[in-house]
Amino acid sequence: MAKCDLRAAFLVTVAVFAVLVRGIDDKCAACNAIAEELQLGLLREKPRNHLDMRHRLDSKGQRQGKLINYRVSELRVVELLDGLCEKMQDYTLEKAESGSEVWIKVKDWDQLELNTSKQEARAHAKYISTFCGRLLEETEDELTEAIKNGSFKTGQVSKVLCQDLTGYCGQTSGKREEMDDEDTSKEEL
Repeated sequence: MAKCDLRAAFLVTVAVFAVLVRGIDDKCAACNAIAEELQLGLLREKPRNHLDMRHRLDSKGQRQGKLINYRVSELRVVELLDGLCEKMQDYTLEKAESGSEVWIKVKDWDQLELNTSKQEARAHAKYISTFCGRLLEETEDELTEAIKNGSFKTGQVSKVLCQDLTGYCGQTSGKREEMDDEDTSKEEL
């Protein structure tokens, strides 16, 4: 009995390791899951006043400095993106009836009912979180500008992030080839 449990634990460990080594095959689906979470952040965003950076007084007692619109501020970008990748640890892969794999948000890991083990589901969650970190790092400047200039309209986050900025979903820009070339060169090291 103990041999059987040990063998089962070994097989699960090998399967989890294979998932981590394999990586994310469908970067478009992973990007769309990240875009969905960013969209939720935008929808939950509360209206904010301008940022008052007028902290100095001149010789007449008048405040000096800038008044910055919150919608175009760095603070807004930081608040939207901060913790985004940690939230992705609530996602895992599930096989759809069509045979394809889709990213789903897990509400309760204890109540999880999937075709895969809980360890494998957690491995997927860690991997999409890591993928999110790489995606944000690679598109940081463009993503910041897109948020600041209001490119993210309701329902358009996936298009802007996954098509326009990364090119993971459709070949609408040359950015995808650049990112794939970087991934290939990193794998060769």
